[in-house]
Amino acid sequence: MTIQQAINALALDYSNRLRAAIDARTEEMLADDVSHYLIYRVLGISKFEGQQIDSYQNKGRFLYKYAGSFLEQATKKCFEHAFPDSGSLRIPNTRGQKPKTFEIDCLVGNDALEIKWKDATTDGDHITKEHTRIQVIADAGYTPIRVMFYYPNRQQAMRIQQTLETLYQGVGGHYYYGDTAWAYVQKRTGIDLKAILEQIANERVPNED
Repeated sequence: MTIQQAINALALDYSNRLRAAIDARTEEMLADDVSHYLIYRVLGISKFEGQQIDSYQNKGRFLYKYAGSFLEQATKKCFEHAFPDSGSLRIPNTRGQKPKTFEIDCLVGNDALEIKWKDATTDGDHITKEHTRIQVIADAGYTPIRVMFYYPNRQQAMRIQQTLETLYQGVGGHYYYGDTAWAYVQKRTGIDLKAILEQIANERVPNED
């Protein structure tokens, strides 16, 4: 199986599971207590609009979860194809009690990759946990590398990412995002992941831009 075929199969699997999860939740919501629509109406939101908002809020949670997991797994497949000995690894937390271990998404030689589709967190605790994680990785003799494909749009989330980039650089690591993330994957693996995904996307849902 070629890498293109493997990613296509992965996309189909995730698409089917996403649709099944959405359909199941939509069915569950038919029996939901909707008495809170009273407050929606107080705030000028009609029953129909309230139903639409609740529906898409639930669908959105599933979509973000599956989209992120799919892109992370597709990226790992590229590295595993190019570097058969690569893969996930858990290492003990040598700088604290919680969590007991940290997971490296994909270890390629001494490069410890953290793969994210995007990170829109605005939680300051996220910085502390991530700082500990990359220090533990560096202590273990690995080079922390963050590969994040989509940068957040909101200022507070952007500031957190800028802080994380500084933290990575502070331990001799690297931080790639946006176009540089796609380019990094292609340079390291020889696989143009973005082109593969664009082809799959255009076959399934033509671009409306």
